[in-house]
Amino acid sequence: MKNNYGFVLIQPQLGENIGASARSLKNFGFDNLIITEPKCGWPNVKAKATSVGAFDVLNKAKIFKNTESAIKNFDLIFSFSARKRDINKKHISMYNFLKIIKNHKKKRIGLMFGPEASGLSNLDLSYANYVVQIPSSPKFKSMNLSHSISLVCYEIFKLNNFKLIKQSYFNKGIGQKGKLSSILKLLQINLEKKNFFKPAEKRRSMIKNINNLFYRMEPNDKELRILGSLIGSLSKKKKKA
Repeated sequence: MKNNYGFVLIQPQLGENIGASARSLKNFGFDNLIITEPKCGWPNVKAKATSVGAFDVLNKAKIFKNTESAIKNFDLIFSFSARKRDINKKHISMYNFLKIIKNHKKKRIGLMFGPEASGLSNLDLSYANYVVQIPSSPKFKSMNLSHSISLVCYEIFKLNNFKLIKQSYFNKGIGQKGKLSSILKLLQINLEKKNFFKPAEKRRSMIKNINNLFYRMEPNDKELRILGSLIGSLSKKKKKA
């Protein structure tokens, strides 16, 4: 499925951004990088340096002279922008973008990003099926090219690898309530000896709060043994020197 996606960089200006974009692709399992008219020249030393371990993605990158030739092999084209553009084009949210690609798993999908300074031109946008708005703070909508690509890569990765990223349940084996009750009774006895429950009318409330604290923790057997040892040590008398 990863090969269904192509990341199209339109006239990128900085080699560093191209390299960082390649790294983002590889981080999330993609490798189809397409570039039109890179202003920094190609191949680019700074792109290679910034890509770190993703030089293979740069090596396979396809270079085109214009947007039309870069997107010709895709079935659906999505362009990305942080702001709404005044053109006759469907503007959709990231949520709806994910819904659409989920329903078109067998289609070849092009993801188009504009140059750093100006973004995609209206001519570039005319080739897109949709304009996707990346949500950001209204006080500062301008987003770095490689950061935008990282966000989109992650969202697609998350969509297609739900089982991989789903948080697994941590089963530590909860200890028996009876053991915890015995330990808390020992704690209560020790606290009584220390005259902890003052004033007397609040004793019941204080015991209830202690119970709430320890029962909420759900300690396992090993933790109960440690807790029991700690509380038991409170009742031991100090040896005279």
